[in-house]
Amino acid sequence: MNNLIQKYNIPGPRYTSYPTVPFWDEAEFTKEQWVKTFQQSFVESNETEGISLYIHLPYCESLCTFCACNKRITKQHSVEEPYIATVLKEWQLYLNMMPSKPVIKEIHLGGGTPTFFSPENLRILLEGIIKTSIVADGHEFSLEGHPNNTTREHLQVLFDLGFRRVSYGVQDYDLKVQNAIHRIQPFEQVKRATEEAREIGYTSISHDLVFGLPHQTLQGMMETINKTKELNPDRISFYSYAHVPWIKGVGQRGFLEEDLPSPELKRELYETGKKMFEEMNYFEIGMDHFALEHDSMYQSMENKSLHRNFMGYSSSKTQVMIGLGVSSISDSWYSFAQNEKTVEEYQASINKGELSVYRGHILTAEDLVIRRHILNLMCNMETSWEDDKMKFNGIDQVKSMLKGMEDDDLIIIGENGIVVKEQGRPFVRNVCMSFDLRMLEKEPETRLFSMTI
Repeated sequence: MNNLIQKYNIPGPRYTSYPTVPFWDEAEFTKEQWVKTFQQSFVESNETEGISLYIHLPYCESLCTFCACNKRITKQHSVEEPYIATVLKEWQLYLNMMPSKPVIKEIHLGGGTPTFFSPENLRILLEGIIKTSIVADGHEFSLEGHPNNTTREHLQVLFDLGFRRVSYGVQDYDLKVQNAIHRIQPFEQVKRATEEAREIGYTSISHDLVFGLPHQTLQGMMETINKTKELNPDRISFYSYAHVPWIKGVGQRGFLEEDLPSPELKRELYETGKKMFEEMNYFEIGMDHFALEHDSMYQSMENKSLHRNFMGYSSSKTQVMIGLGVSSISDSWYSFAQNEKTVEEYQASINKGELSVYRGHILTAEDLVIRRHILNLMCNMETSWEDDKMKFNGIDQVKSMLKGMEDDDLIIIGENGIVVKEQGRPFVRNVCMSFDLRMLEKEPETRLFSMTI
């Protein structure tokens, strides 16, 4: 396995979209095209699937040095009300473009730290959205919670608004690791936040763990997972630390390069974690995720309805996903659109009555086909072009590029499709890269992505 890790551990996308953001054709994109594809997709899918909302809440009181998200560090909570007012104005701009009431299937609050905001301000935000919409049967509303500042009141207010899933960022319980990433996270706080969510009635509680962090050891990772076992979350996200300081700057240079685990140790951390999760009766879902059998993530994997978008894995697909807030990315299926990346620019656009979109991509017919293949691989570990609608000009090139992975017993290449074998799961990003014609046609001149393994 070590030889394979050395062979395939190269920079590569995480494929929450195709094309990936660095390879968007921004020159051919306009806001007018985004609006047109959004309205087309809304009409096609609102009544059958509903829509999803991702709301980016960027504020944090302190900087976690492992984080690559768009965030604004402040202890001034006076920023809450103006920001929420702006998000609600943005929502109204989208409502004005809809020919009928939106049916909301999913809402996800991400950050930043959503629980930086007071329970009352979160209630104002969400009631402003829900009262203008129809909430779908079987909806899934979720939030990312920081255990240190997620209160019972936060959880109760959101539960009363229909939230049933919360994801807590744990990362690692080793104090040396916590100090290095500036995220002091006592087990007692995670225990309290987890138990309070259960007592209130949340049905899916997830813990996010990260491997590959500075100073991590195999023994320390095992101790973190054993502590996680005590709390028995419904899901576990086991993310590979993406070391991208050339993108995020000083925030990810809070420790030395030599403090990071070697690629071999990093892989051992993952394999050990995966084995422990399986012994704890968790099932591996797609890439990075594990769930107990009763959880909706497992059920969606079983019935082949697992989906992946800019929010990560989702239990169900919606064709339209609206991203509200600074830097959020929206998806009409036919195009992507990203909001301005600073709070000031975002608020200035919205307050002028304009969408804050500053770049995007219109998918070509070929993009749409390849997108389906990559989604199939990331969600189901297989894809097929037996249907003529799934064929594209580069199939022979893809098969040729993947021959080495077949020789390494990681995948099976058939006449009309590809299956990723169990031992090939850690390399699924590499498989997808062979389908990524845009990246292959335009090799990046500088490093853009984290390592695949």
